[in-house]
Amino acid sequence: MIKSMTGFGKGEAVIEDKKIRVELRSLNSKQLDLSIKLPGRYRAAEAELRNIITRELQRGKVDCFVSFEATVAETPAHINAETFKAYAEELRSVCTTNGINTDDAALLSAILRMPDVVTCEEQEVSEAEIAAILEAAKMACAELDKFRQQEGAILIADLLKRIDLIEQYRHEVEPFEKARVDTIKNRIRENIEKLQLEVDNNRLEQEMIFYIEKLDITEEKVRLDNHCRYFREVSAEEEAAGRKLGFIAQELGREINTMGSKSNEANMQRLVVKMKDELEKIKEQVLNIL
Repeated sequence: MIKSMTGFGKGEAVIEDKKIRVELRSLNSKQLDLSIKLPGRYRAAEAELRNIITRELQRGKVDCFVSFEATVAETPAHINAETFKAYAEELRSVCTTNGINTDDAALLSAILRMPDVVTCEEQEVSEAEIAAILEAAKMACAELDKFRQQEGAILIADLLKRIDLIEQYRHEVEPFEKARVDTIKNRIRENIEKLQLEVDNNRLEQEMIFYIEKLDITEEKVRLDNHCRYFREVSAEEEAAGRKLGFIAQELGREINTMGSKSNEANMQRLVVKMKDELEKIKEQVLNIL
């Protein structure tokens, strides 16, 4: 199944008193270009998170955002009661000895600024919390992959229509190709008559055949048909076919360019230009395919 590299996915998991959210955004890229942004407390999960995303998404410029929301109020701050009491007694004693009047609010403010009264304890992240992050990441990858499939179906439908148009223009070339041979022969004979030259008709026929053979595009048409057929086969049967479809598009361009250089006829050249126009659109869209 053809997939686009563009997509968005979100996964959520609830663990204990937290809701964890993982969001993924993807754009086209030649390789996997992965950027992960997550809170510092979850750094331990980054390596496994990267492995999951790499395995599931394969290619694309992927941005991963991890966030969490506490379902109950929590704070890592801790007041050391014994230290607080010691500072309070010491300050009151100093104020009384020196005749300094102070209220409770001023005393409280002073104590809280003292060393070791308020400490911030680093909260330990549980294994269940790490597992929840990874589970949310898998959900986000699955949702993004579904998005990619939907986009891919639209992309490949458009590409196959353009392949059909290239084949249509290829077949429209044939009537002009046959008429071109007679036109070339007549033009050569007319030019000889204008120059009033005596020529060996047998030799002239041989030279004209040799010249016309150089302009023959039978091989290019056959190869073009084969490439179009192969494009359809790959798009129908292979996953992650973006690179291969890109290579086939290059080969299509090679045959179309050769046909253009051999055309030597206005109507044929117009059709070749139409084929090139469709091919350029194919090349642009193939860059978005996984």
